[in-house]
Amino acid sequence: MNIVVVGCGRVGSQLATMLSVEGHNVVVIDRDDSAFRRLGSTFNGVTIKGLGFDEEVLEQAGIREADAFAAVTNLDNTNLMAAEVARKIFGVRHVVARLYNPVRERTYQQLDLDYVCGTTLVAESLMEKIKAGHGHHLNSIDDIEVIEFKAGKSVEGKRVGDLEIERHFRVFAVRRSRTSHIPDAAMVLHEGDIIFGAVKDEVFPKVERLMEG
Repeated sequence: MNIVVVGCGRVGSQLATMLSVEGHNVVVIDRDDSAFRRLGSTFNGVTIKGLGFDEEVLEQAGIREADAFAAVTNLDNTNLMAAEVARKIFGVRHVVARLYNPVRERTYQQLDLDYVCGTTLVAESLMEKIKAGHGHHLNSIDDIEVIEFKAGKSVEGKRVGDLEIERHFRVFAVRRSRTSHIPDAAMVLHEGDIIFGAVKDEVFPKVERLMEG
């Protein structure tokens, strides 16, 4: 994949290096070129000095060919702006933003941005999100992931109980038309519903099929 990473701090440098080692084409943007010293010796991608929401800088980074975009600076506003430019102006399909201040979580959700909260953020989980390309990761508890995702066509007309997998996947909330529900097993779901659930890592591929593509 072609991936643009904005921010070369501790997490950004780890993320970029891991993606590079896996063979992806990685471009890292940071306003401070001394930050690139954090990149590991195995990093073989490209570095560009500049602002991650500057359209000219993004063009230079090859944003039009990017398969994924990660905004992981230590400033929520910068991450938000960069993510919106990548998605709305350049049409990058998969955009992930780092979130530090939980107060702004509502803003990220309203903009339908895929994000990882700074309190639980590790470079490994960010990389998995980039590779998976679906849903919002809300938290992790050992091998259980708490997620939020928009239901795809395959969910239309099914009941909550039809989706759940005993001891492996549980739906604990559904949001529809700005109204949130704590569902029972009989609740009928529709394409476009926002589903909140807890899933064991081993069955995540099955749950992924329920998500909007």
